Amino acid sequence: MNYLDLQLAFDADNLPTEQQLQTWIDVALSECTYDTELVIRIVDENESASLNQHYRNKTGPTNVLSFPFEAPDLPDFASDLLGDLVICAPVIAEEALTQQKPLHHHWAHIVIHGVLHLLGYDHIDDDEAEIMEQKEIALLQQLNINNPYTGI
Repeated sequence: MNYLDLQLAFDADNLPTEQQLQTWIDVALSECTYDTELVIRIVDENESASLNQHYRNKTGPTNVLSFPFEAPDLPDFASDLLGDLVICAPVIAEEALTQQKPLHHHWAHIVIHGVLHLLGYDHIDDDEAEIMEQKEIALLQQLNINNPYTGI
């Protein structure tokens, strides 16, 4: 079971529902054989920019920040927490518009992208990026969403 803790620090009419977010998480975690818990916090540009500056030393808001959970080194400590995703709703909306994609398709892509980061996938070098992108494409196909990397 994949448990979602949804935090809405930003509200808009075009946000995905909690059920849609849960569906996208479940698809991204379909190969996991253990229970997971993760937090999705939906934020505005200011909070995203502040976190991006603090944790990545980068200026301005970004679409998603992933914070994998790091368990303390304590005997018998156990947790299902996978980590946190901080998603900037206005950036997602602007990217979808600019890239001419349906908004909820872009949301699905970004949620899956973020969950894969929590699972250890990355795109720092070309080989890692190729593996991660192929995984995203395959997962999105399960949702009948086209390859997000074509036409960008």
